[in-house]
Amino acid sequence: MNIDPYYLEWANLLLRWVHVITAIAWIGSSFYFVFLDNNLEKPTSPDLLEKGVDGAMWAVHGGGFYNPQKYMVAPPKIHTKLHWFFWESYSSWMSGFALFTLLYLLNAKTFLIDPSIMVWTEGQAVTLALAFLLVFWLIYHRVCQVFGFKDKGEWVVGGIMLVVITVASWLACHWFAGRAAFLLMGAMIATTMTANVFFVIIPGQRKVVSSMTTSVKLPPEQLAIYGKQGKQRSVHNTYFTLPVIFAMLSNHYSFLYTHPERWIILVLMMLAGALIRQFFVQRHAYHAGRAKNPLPYALMGVLVIAGVVAYMKPEPTQTSSDQVSTEKVTYSEVQKIFESRCYACHGAQVQMKNLRFDSPAEVQKNAANMYQQAVVLGQMPMNNATGITAQERQTIKRWFESGAPTTP
Repeated sequence: MNIDPYYLEWANLLLRWVHVITAIAWIGSSFYFVFLDNNLEKPTSPDLLEKGVDGAMWAVHGGGFYNPQKYMVAPPKIHTKLHWFFWESYSSWMSGFALFTLLYLLNAKTFLIDPSIMVWTEGQAVTLALAFLLVFWLIYHRVCQVFGFKDKGEWVVGGIMLVVITVASWLACHWFAGRAAFLLMGAMIATTMTANVFFVIIPGQRKVVSSMTTSVKLPPEQLAIYGKQGKQRSVHNTYFTLPVIFAMLSNHYSFLYTHPERWIILVLMMLAGALIRQFFVQRHAYHAGRAKNPLPYALMGVLVIAGVVAYMKPEPTQTSSDQVSTEKVTYSEVQKIFESRCYACHGAQVQMKNLRFDSPAEVQKNAANMYQQAVVLGQMPMNNATGITAQERQTIKRWFESGAPTTP
């Protein structure tokens, strides 16, 4: 699919902007309602108990006082407009999937496939990537149905899904380019979060509202089930948020997704995110006297992160002074590297990201960016598709440190 690189970059920017905005709105509302649930107190006022209020709290914000009240199952009557919280989720997923399609699925050969890891056709890679999104949801949904409400069911669900996520991470990192694998794991979990809203939470809430406002009345035990299912999936979603955010952000850091054990690193960092989120979830209940001190969860999460940081620290390289070249690199020397490694995507025929490096003027204008991407971050060429060597990266480094000359 040929899209003008200029318009492609604008589409990338605008979709990313929309995605971040809607994700903030969704995660913000999710975090707020978890906070609310853990801070509601059983009312003692007769008028509230008579109305069926199960929990209430007082809060102050922006110069005003708020008094949220929660009714178990449903209140007898809703007197004002009922606000639904689902478009934040749907908009976040739709914008994210559109961005994933634009950057990865429509450019599978460049961003999704790494021939040094696995050789796929573009159709195979795209189909398999989409299968990750669907299969994970189906497994998770079935696990919740079977074990979710049994004795210690949440621990069972958590344990099974940790295993599933570990296997999925291993497969993604052994089938796709590292950067795509990390993003795909985030997209996989985020898809399940939205599926929870679309297939479980909102349909259950609609049935409860319908039972309140129409002549078709559901039995109280059935209404209670919808409430429990909605609460269960909402809580799961809040634990998924930090792992998803890490997976989405980490694909910008090549030292993570190019590491030989990247799948282990990804699993451990997502686990640390879930542990830290558990601390924040239970902290509210702890201060209300309804839970044990959750600090151990935060400490475990921090220890996991510290362990990953220590494990990934590269060994210091011993180089003698006579091995380090101090000669300045000329433009003619790096031009050969640019020609063989960079022109395929940034030359006369193709200008990815609207950049071309086949003229001294363009190289001079983008010298700092080239140095950053090829040497400091090591992200370019993408998936090292053109086979740039470590020695060539060092040559670019010396050229840049020599003042990035662009005259022969």
